[in-house]
Amino acid sequence: MPSSTSSFDFERDVPDLPWRGLLLAVVALTVVATVGWEIRARAWGYRPALNDTPDLWADQREAVKPDSMVIIGDSRSLFDNDLDTFEQAFGKRPIQLGNIASCGYVILENLASDQSFHGTVVASLIPGLWLAPPGSPPYRAYERALKRYQNRTLAQRSGHHLGMWLKERLAFMNDDLKLKEWLAKLPIQERAAFHPHPPGPPDFQTFSRDRQVRMWDSCAKPGPLQDRVKYGWPGLFTPPPPPSYIPKEAFFAAMGKAVEQRFADTAAAVKKIQARGGKVVFVRYPMSGPLKELEDKGTPRAGPWTRILKESGAPGIYFEDYPELASFNCPEWSHLSAPDAVEFTKRLMPHLKSALAH
Repeated sequence: MPSSTSSFDFERDVPDLPWRGLLLAVVALTVVATVGWEIRARAWGYRPALNDTPDLWADQREAVKPDSMVIIGDSRSLFDNDLDTFEQAFGKRPIQLGNIASCGYVILENLASDQSFHGTVVASLIPGLWLAPPGSPPYRAYERALKRYQNRTLAQRSGHHLGMWLKERLAFMNDDLKLKEWLAKLPIQERAAFHPHPPGPPDFQTFSRDRQVRMWDSCAKPGPLQDRVKYGWPGLFTPPPPPSYIPKEAFFAAMGKAVEQRFADTAAAVKKIQARGGKVVFVRYPMSGPLKELEDKGTPRAGPWTRILKESGAPGIYFEDYPELASFNCPEWSHLSAPDAVEFTKRLMPHLKSALAH
């Protein structure tokens, strides 16, 4: 009886080509293209360096222990704090969870919801970012980082660690050179129902694996890069006009409600941490020039800063209260240079210890 299954012999003809030579040609072209792109990237001023990614942030969030000292907030918490100086002052290295252009409340709430956490939180407070509503770019920036921390896979972890090894050696691996980033820089015309978010500044910092940030020397000195960075801040710190498809009264009423809720939620989060024996200190880091004028006008000290401290019961350190902290100049108006960050942190430590003692 014939079998119901049958086998088929299939043989594919392999062209008679000089495969070894073709392989060598492909390898040679790949090497030449890679070297050429690396040379081009370095000519543009890029150097091998880690970029800040949600995975890099997630590594540090995983390092948080119940009694850790944690730094949170916006980019000033990254640039203006020296982790070595913190470690020397407190005997333990802080966990750097600051995030560029982000709403620090998101991670404060995350730590407050972690029932095991009873450590210390040093929070940079830029009112305009801290009060950013859900769905806004500053709010989503921290949400993306938290999502990566909570959901990343083994493949994502291994890819991240391989990527770090490559980025520490190759300049063209910089995230700023990705096609996605180039496309994001294309100018999009403003329309009646669309107000494009102002582009962020170019890279002007280095990151270490524990997210110690240092400003490039080329940005700390007057020149094209410094100008590109500092003249970009006013657009980012100026709120866009209200959308035309919502009545202004309704829009401002909704925004006012969201801001009021943020005050209440911030106070609740601080008190949760305090109830477990933890501590929270808010810090207003230096800013300079026209950006300081813009921030002082839009969010004066007597406004959100004072109210958050009063309602939360947390202590605060405002740089202008202390001559030794107020004497620093931010080269690009918003952050301290690498040497100044070290010196500023040394001067900050006595005030931080005093605030934590109460």
